[in-house]
Parts: sequence; C-alpha cells; structure tokens
Amino acid sequence: MNPNESAKSHAKPDIILTGTAKTCPNGPPLGLVDIGSSENAYLFRVALPGVRHKCNIKFDIQREGRVRIEGVITESEALKNSLKGYEMKVHQLPSPGPFTISFNLPGPVDPRLCSPQFRTDGILEVIVMKYQIPLVSAEGLPENWYNGSFPAP
Repeated sequence: MNPNESAKSHAKPDIILTGTAKTCPNGPPLGLVDIGSSENAYLFRVALPGVRHKCNIKFDIQREGRVRIEGVITESEALKNSLKGYEMKVHQLPSPGPFTISFNLPGPVDPRLCSPQFRTDGILEVIVMKYQIPLVSAEGLPENWYNGSFPAP
C-alpha cells in the first residue's frame, strides 16, 4: 500500500444528506455514520432517530462500495391523532419527511452478501462482505477447482 492509499483509507468519508437529514438543525443528528473494517467485511452503522420501523427505510449497496439509504420519518401518533393541535414549544427531533443518506465504503463489496439489522435504538447496522477477486492457478482454473474424477458409486 502506497502512502496515498494509506491516507485515503483513513480519510473521513464524504457523506451526503438530503431532506430531513439535512435540515434538522439540532437534536439527535440524523445520518451520523460509523464505518469499520475487518479482513473480509465492512461494518457500517447509521443513526436514524425518528425512524420507527425498518419498513420506513430502504438501502442500496453498489459493488464499488457506494451506499444510499432512503427513508421517511413519520409524524408522532400522538400528534397525528390528537383532536386539538399542539404548539411545539421545543423542537429538537428531526421533522417528519423523506431523507437520503449517501456515502462510500473504503473499497469494493459484494452487495449480495450483506446482513442488515435495524436496532430498536434507531441504528441501522449492516455488515457487507468485501469483494474478493478469485485466485487463478497457472492453468487458468480457480485455486479450489478439483480436477479429479468422481468416485465410482
């Protein structure tokens, strides 16, 4: 790994926020991202306060490591079903509405091999396997290729 690659792997990722994630000036921040790496996988966690159900979010992971999360923060049931309107004196939670969060993982991934979990504390936690280039032998066959005959029944 050359010095440029080392600096790039430790650089803070660009995170793009839109909608409610961008306009929430205070309170629990929507879209805070943690990214971890192991030998074979990446782990990312995204803070989604105000998102109550995993059905209110969807995410897409692309092979090059681009992640896009879309969701909707819904209005509180107490506010929605109240007969008289409430005037909010303090407003620190994210406003109801749609949002998107986009960021890049440090390297390519296999998007088919991911394990998402939406925790009860409003954190989306996903483990996604790094893309592995298959090793090829001198004969052009994958290293784990078995070139023998099957045993007779």
